[in-house]
Amino acid sequence: MNDLRPIIEGILFVSGDEGVSLSQLSEVLVINEDSLVELMDSYMTDYNSDESKGLEMLCYGKRYKLVTKAIAHSYCQKLFEETSGKQFSQAALETLAIIAYKQPVTRVEIEEIRGVSCDMMIRKLLARNLIKEVGRLDTIGKPFLYEVTEDFMDTFSLTSLSELPELPEYQTVSEEGELFY
Repeated sequence: MNDLRPIIEGILFVSGDEGVSLSQLSEVLVINEDSLVELMDSYMTDYNSDESKGLEMLCYGKRYKLVTKAIAHSYCQKLFEETSGKQFSQAALETLAIIAYKQPVTRVEIEEIRGVSCDMMIRKLLARNLIKEVGRLDTIGKPFLYEVTEDFMDTFSLTSLSELPELPEYQTVSEEGELFY
């Protein structure tokens, strides 16, 4: 069997905070779980003892993931404090406002309101923990539903969503010329 370390490391990297289960790894690598446990234990020992790496490989509840070593914690914290203080783009503010006012809301609903694709913006807001997936709509395709998080509330100094300003009422004219509010 070839050295699977770079493949496993790549899989763990792309799996992010969720990590990957033993059964998923076993299926993807086509290795039985017992052999894979031994292999992963060996890789973790080697990986975690390497002082030149800033990451370590962990296993919790048969889920493997890469995490930063404790020595990097204060630097990572400083980086995130700096990036969290940055201004929001117009696109980010528009997307956040739609989610805050209409939650739970799907990506398609957000795109209908904004008139542009918002897939990447949703990923960025999820990564910054300003929004979260709260389930799926029971319709074709089962799209994710999004809501704002406690971090959103903290970032914008809100104790509840009722503190958001009232939206102005707009008139809409139908094709037949009827007014709607």
